[in-house]
Amino acid sequence: MAKIKIQKKDIWIDMTPMSDVMTLLLCFFMLTSTFLTPEPVSVTAPNSVSEVKIPEQDLLTILVTPEGKIFAGTENKNHMKTMLETMTDKFGVQLNANQQKHFLEDAMVGAPMAQLSTYLNLEPEKMTEAIQTLGLPLDSINGGKSEFQEWVTAARDANPDIKLAIKCDSKTPYATIKKLMSELQDMNENRFQNENRFQLITNLDVKRLNQ
Repeated sequence: MAKIKIQKKDIWIDMTPMSDVMTLLLCFFMLTSTFLTPEPVSVTAPNSVSEVKIPEQDLLTILVTPEGKIFAGTENKNHMKTMLETMTDKFGVQLNANQQKHFLEDAMVGAPMAQLSTYLNLEPEKMTEAIQTLGLPLDSINGGKSEFQEWVTAARDANPDIKLAIKCDSKTPYATIKKLMSELQDMNENRFQNENRFQLITNLDVKRLNQ
């Protein structure tokens, strides 16, 4: 007796709905993701058990390297532009359009005002190398504010609601931290109406937290 052959049929799966879902997921992650601005130097913050969340907006980040060099910046480029205009007017520094463009592309302020023009004339690759040897001066100018204090004041003028966050390396000398804190205290930036005006950025020590 002859065997009955079962006719084979091709299996076809419509992948259109899956493609639509993947496209929607991709758009969702692209729109909700927060991209971190690269810092001019690498800093390893010390560990702590504090779970206080640092605000993501209206924040001026102050970076202190192991060598004691200080940088400052905010994610809001409009505020950075206003800060630059304030500082260049105050110190009489003239910048062309290309230099201003380089400034806004940089993650943080780190060049002293006397070297700012020369620094911003460099190519982006050279700027990345040069910024690591610079830093905002903490020395007072003619008995007045230091350049670091002037930048903080310019940031406060650009955004009165701005908060300060200090990110130090675990190997940063204590003397530098003390000097930085003193500069902020002299400006009454440590406390205002019983509210902390600046916070320290640390890494969460999960082991100690669970003890």
